[in-house]
Amino acid sequence: MSQFFQVHPENPQPRLIKQAVEIIKAGGLVVYPTDSSYALGCQIGDKGAIERIRRLRQLDDKHNFTLMCCDLSQLGLFAKVDTGAFRALKSHTPGPYTFILNATREVPRLVLHPKRRTIGLRVPGHPIAQALLAQLGEPMMSVSLILPGDTLPLSDPEDMRERLERHVDLIIDGGIGGVSASTVINLAEGEAQIVRVGCGDPTPFAEPA
Repeated sequence: MSQFFQVHPENPQPRLIKQAVEIIKAGGLVVYPTDSSYALGCQIGDKGAIERIRRLRQLDDKHNFTLMCCDLSQLGLFAKVDTGAFRALKSHTPGPYTFILNATREVPRLVLHPKRRTIGLRVPGHPIAQALLAQLGEPMMSVSLILPGDTLPLSDPEDMRERLERHVDLIIDGGIGGVSASTVINLAEGEAQIVRVGCGDPTPFAEPA
């Protein structure tokens, strides 16, 4: 049975955030809100937890996981960022955008795209996500909370509790979430390429940077 924390969406309770991070560090899977939709996350490099996410979401090894980072300086440790990419990142983070970039050696191999060695990275703007990442002190592996057979992310924490309480270790209730995933922009090949349109405005990336 999973634990269920009701966390204030604007002023997260430090005690609950600390407990949530302890669960993550112990190998747990956590459902938490972001500024796009709810997400499913675990500690970076935790093979067992990542395999649990793959089974739960029915993902193959070609799916790009996302590294949730607390800020750009942390993101820069895990991705190769040139001048053009840095400008795009600085203008659109934190926010509901995931950027695909070439990974550095700091990224665990099991979460890389097997052929392209790329990784999705994001700096979320949601206060709960930010509090988790600050307390964790490192990026968190994440995917959108879209379950097999669904086309939209789960948005109601009570629905999550009903469907996931035997599959995850913690559900953080931060209120009703969005039903749009993040907008995905590929910056790994120089010019920005829009991979998926979500709740982030794709217009700035419609023309080459």
